[in-house]
Amino acid sequence: MSVPSVQVPDEPPEAVIDTTVPSIARVYDLLLGGKDNYASDRVFAEELAESNPHLGRLVRDNRTFVGRAVRYLVQEAGVRQFLDVGTGLPTADNVHEVAQRARPDARVVYVDNDPVVLTHARALLTSTPQGRTAYIDADAHDAATILDQASRAGLDFDQPAAVLFAAILHFCVDAEAVVTPFRDALAPGSHLVISHAADRPDMAGVAAAYQQAMQVGTLRSPEQIEGLFGGFELVPPGLAALPDWRPDPTGAAGPDRSAAGLFLAGVARKPASAGRGWV
Repeated sequence: MSVPSVQVPDEPPEAVIDTTVPSIARVYDLLLGGKDNYASDRVFAEELAESNPHLGRLVRDNRTFVGRAVRYLVQEAGVRQFLDVGTGLPTADNVHEVAQRARPDARVVYVDNDPVVLTHARALLTSTPQGRTAYIDADAHDAATILDQASRAGLDFDQPAAVLFAAILHFCVDAEAVVTPFRDALAPGSHLVISHAADRPDMAGVAAAYQQAMQVGTLRSPEQIEGLFGGFELVPPGLAALPDWRPDPTGAAGPDRSAAGLFLAGVARKPASAGRGWV
């Protein structure tokens, strides 16, 4: 039986959904096959598909990467606390579902600032009786607010935790400024999970479309993406294409590599020598 563990307030008056312009969260959900979208999102998704026909495969690869990363963190790294920044719309196998299947007492806090995600936040707020989930309506750039509210929602940053930035940092102009406060606040033994669009010619049209429609979209080189982990130690196989990061050995047909290399992903651990600094 699943029960709501942390309540969010009713949608505030200012959280008005503008259906006339595309939304990052709705477009991503549409590419995953979701139905919470509007005409503006569908038109934009068609434009993206013209730029790169593999985007549907790419977002599915990203989703399965997150699941494998969370399973690794719970089952092999012993992580019991997760902060998912830029969670997007709830779908199958959300972080709390994956984590709590393996460890019922896992605690998960989701963060997003898209009003459409806020309206669906209650769908995220389910948990095993032993664990806990919560949702924070905040911008990824406001680390101080996120860390404070996550602590009040039940995460203990004096103990190892994992922070996830899955397919979100390429929407930030200064990704280093976003990630650094979280890296600094984490205790040794904590982990950072990042997936990010790679600076490749076949992704240039996608980035340009996002820039024109939403004024976001920054591709980065493998070296720049790896640099976002700071002094954390990358878990083998290191920074890799999505289907190559610890692929599921039970997959009968093997990964579809049609979108391999368009996104790079990795998981890294904070060593004891890194120390801590708080925002």
